[in-house]
Amino acid sequence: MNILVIVAHSDDETIGLGATIKKHILLGDSVSVVSMTDGVTSRTKNLSSEPILRAESARAASEILGFNWLEQYDFKDNEMDDYPLLAIVKSIEKLKLTFNPDIIYTHSNADLNIDHRVVMQAVLTAFRPQPHENYSEIRLFEVPSATDYGSPSVTGVFEPNLFINISDTWDAKEAALQAYTSEMREYPHSRSLGAIKNLAKIRGNQAGLQMAEAFQVIRKIER
Repeated sequence: MNILVIVAHSDDETIGLGATIKKHILLGDSVSVVSMTDGVTSRTKNLSSEPILRAESARAASEILGFNWLEQYDFKDNEMDDYPLLAIVKSIEKLKLTFNPDIIYTHSNADLNIDHRVVMQAVLTAFRPQPHENYSEIRLFEVPSATDYGSPSVTGVFEPNLFINISDTWDAKEAALQAYTSEMREYPHSRSLGAIKNLAKIRGNQAGLQMAEAFQVIRKIER
């Protein structure tokens, strides 16, 4: 299968579903990832070295997990709500001409991060139901320090209904997370290695597994 992952920032793919990506690769699927922002322009200390470090980390993570960077756009970090939604949608639609996905992964609308929510809305618009569409499923994923920071009364709720066993691919995810050294935080921050592993165990326990990554399937089409 062709798997397309569309994220706001490079590192979201690894934090949110790195082990599932690795599982797709081991099953023989082709996985391509698209990041929409540069990931660093919103930071107070925007040193010239940060974009280089971020790019190196993204390349290392892709090599560890086995996916391909289909496109890395440079919309401004944490400012995606300043762009016309149509411009973002068209950027995604352009990729449909070169990559014909069977399954699409993107952010949950429950995330506090505005870029995540805008990307999710753009993906749903770009892949709205039309004749001759070929994809079969859209899956939303959670990102620690974004999904868990939202509020049900404001951003809605992430309600997983798909749990993927990652017991055999967690080690690859951990290695890819370590590639994003500058993005990781100290425990007990929810974006620390220990907290992300704890979440994987909790999601696994919810489904009778040792470890899992959880997803919300919002559209499934049988053709």
